[in-house]
Amino acid sequence: MTRADLDKQPHEVAEMFDGVAERYDLTNTILSFGQDRGWRRATRTALGLRPGERVLDVGAGTGVSTQELARSGAYAVGADLSVGMLAAGRRTRPGVPLVAGDALALPFPDDAFDAVTISFALRNVVDTGATLRELGRVVRPGGRLVVCEFSHPTNPALRTAYLSYLMRSLPAVARTVSSNPDAYVYLAESIRAWPDQAGLAARMLEAGPWSRVGWRNLTGGIVALHRATKI
Repeated sequence: MTRADLDKQPHEVAEMFDGVAERYDLTNTILSFGQDRGWRRATRTALGLRPGERVLDVGAGTGVSTQELARSGAYAVGADLSVGMLAAGRRTRPGVPLVAGDALALPFPDDAFDAVTISFALRNVVDTGATLRELGRVVRPGGRLVVCEFSHPTNPALRTAYLSYLMRSLPAVARTVSSNPDAYVYLAESIRAWPDQAGLAARMLEAGPWSRVGWRNLTGGIVALHRATKI
């Protein structure tokens, strides 16, 4: 996959992430200038997790985000479509529960979790609405959702600089640190094509079963946390 046509098939997405698995976490930290750590902490805080609760981390990759969620005292489980990412995660984080799972058909019963989150993966699914409904299926009524995803900087000057970085500098840096730099061309284009904060909030309300949708910008809107509660 090299173009962000937003008509992605699950096997293509899985193959792309299989190809970047080995150095994925390091590459993300370098490309985000270390901001990824703060974004993970902010996601955990936004979920409001309590000890003893169960939280599902969809699109968990190598489990670095799942590990962060577990710091709350909640029982955190990661699910991902890419077997390559899961294998890399099991080698580096053997204590983190990681399972293979498609965001469109999660291998869990209804109402199994108190909260669910998906970080930097919602824009990679073939059907955003169906994924949001599936996330709602596995969460109990009154449960919480947090979507952590790249968004649109609110400051015009930052937006211009950010888009230039995405389309020019990011692929060049990826060529020096990633095991599959071509994948980052797709990732950059998918970020640029993704809806803004209000647009994603509208999709969440339209898809259901979510209510009380709101968002908080991180790093000037480069990333946004969208929160919702299951009806």
